[in-house]
Amino acid sequence: MPERTAADVLVERLAAWGVDRVFGYAGDGIDGVLGALRRAGQPVFVQARHEETAAFMAVGHAKYTGGVGVCLSTQGPGAVHLLNGLYDAKLDSKPVVAIVGQQLSTVLGSAYQQEIDLVRLFGDVCAQFVQSAHTPEQVPMLVDRAFRTAIATRSPTCVVLPHDVQTAPAPDPTAQQHGVLVTSPGLRPARVVPHDDDVRAAAEVLAAGERVAFLVGQGAYGAAEEVVELAERLGAGITTSLLGKPVLDEALPFHTGVMGHLGTTASAELMRGCDTLLLIGTNDPWTEFYPRPGQARAVQVDVDGRRLGVRYPVEVPLVGDARETLRALLAVVPPSQDTAWRTQVEGWVRRWHEVAATRAAAPAEPLNPQHVVRSLSARLPADAQVSVDVGSVVYWYARHLRLPPGVPAHLSSTLASMGSALPYGLAAKLARPERPVVALAGDGAMQMNGLAELITVAARWQDWPDPRFVVCVLNNRDLAEVSWEQREMEGEPRFEASQQLPDVRYDRWAELLGLRGVRVTSPEEVEAAWTAALDADRPVVIDAVVDPAVPLLPPGQPFEKVEPMYTGLAAEATALADRAATYLRRERSEEGFDDPER
Repeated sequence: MPERTAADVLVERLAAWGVDRVFGYAGDGIDGVLGALRRAGQPVFVQARHEETAAFMAVGHAKYTGGVGVCLSTQGPGAVHLLNGLYDAKLDSKPVVAIVGQQLSTVLGSAYQQEIDLVRLFGDVCAQFVQSAHTPEQVPMLVDRAFRTAIATRSPTCVVLPHDVQTAPAPDPTAQQHGVLVTSPGLRPARVVPHDDDVRAAAEVLAAGERVAFLVGQGAYGAAEEVVELAERLGAGITTSLLGKPVLDEALPFHTGVMGHLGTTASAELMRGCDTLLLIGTNDPWTEFYPRPGQARAVQVDVDGRRLGVRYPVEVPLVGDARETLRALLAVVPPSQDTAWRTQVEGWVRRWHEVAATRAAAPAEPLNPQHVVRSLSARLPADAQVSVDVGSVVYWYARHLRLPPGVPAHLSSTLASMGSALPYGLAAKLARPERPVVALAGDGAMQMNGLAELITVAARWQDWPDPRFVVCVLNNRDLAEVSWEQREMEGEPRFEASQQLPDVRYDRWAELLGLRGVRVTSPEEVEAAWTAALDADRPVVIDAVVDPAVPLLPPGQPFEKVEPMYTGLAAEATALADRAATYLRRERSEEGFDDPER
């Protein structure tokens, strides 16, 4: 029996903080920690295919469970690989703790193999807390501080452990001596509510509004009933940020859908028409889609005071938990008797649903990606968990996927990093293996790291009580979002050398791994593919061959805003560009615009 080490203390501390699993990849710099994990048996070590996806899994764990995600890597390249996932946690405000190995303390400063100044490396992404242990006595204290800080600041933190510290004899936890701090795990979240005077001031602003709009973000999780009740009382319309999409039932007749560049025409109308704005738990960056500065009086609710007034000029900022603060507002906000604004909002919502249905049903070559995602809505199980990658698939998710109430859906939103859908989906499945998972990804994201993490799915699915893990790949052989950005933002033609992707048979890759693959090339096959995938006895990859010419059109923009799209398409002079221009004119006409012929 080996002597108990500081690494054993670390693992015991992770368990004390309620950590169920650690996501990572092995390396000699963390051999001490790996040995302690093996000896303890808990937390479970989850081997990813790459440290970046291990960090994404930790972020996904935090998003789907509400707990702290933990990732583990060796020194040098392993540590560098964690950065992208940790920045995802930072920008989407999720608590993640990174445990990172380091070379022996005796060689630090000598330009040794794989030696990197890790405290400096993680100094920005883990700005709230990053420390390196120099003695075994520090280990429990640093772990406790890392977890407390991650939870309190909703951000990633990092503890660096040199190899000799990991393997050093465990300190005596009962010893009392000068210079050694004995700490304890655990943190109970506080109840945060604004002052009564501020609540009354906010109520006065909201009650005075004739055309009230709510912008709801991820900070409103757990407050859906209060959001809806307050909106009903004020006759308000509701839109959400991308991260806030799962918070509310989008079947509400006054819910305009997602706001922003990839949002709906109804949300654009809501923001253009309101005279009062209530921001609830959102830090959405698409400020050009907010009301014009000065157009609307604004109240903002956020538990983090640093975010108040950052995206829009706010008259009454309220620091508080969304649910508690909305309950306080409900106690003092009088009901509105004017129904004209609500009637107008509901008309915009009905019109958007008509436009969305028309767009999804439109023919394409060979298949309309909007139809693929929209067809999932009626078939998505009520207990599903959804993960979404970054790219054109986000547009179709935001606009077309109707989530059943209570179904979580997550993606890398503020960092907007490709390659998150598979690791997020795995984190969701490992946390709730009895629930089906649907992961939506583009072919660029699948080629980036999705194909690799499908190996992890294949290695683990037989342990799951519900084996359903459906990956839908929108296969258009193009980095479609960037292609449309080249046209829209720069007025440039698509650059084929940068945008064209190798043609990959994702369905066959799944079959090679012992999973099931379904290839879809026509609209008539889509519904059957979803049904078969969600009834299957193992994970399934749907390889949906879709048209890259379907435009990623921002909602409700005047001609001068979209004219560069036509300019870029005209410069391409290809059949695909001609088809895209035709689709673009069609969708603009559906929004009520009659663009000049290009």
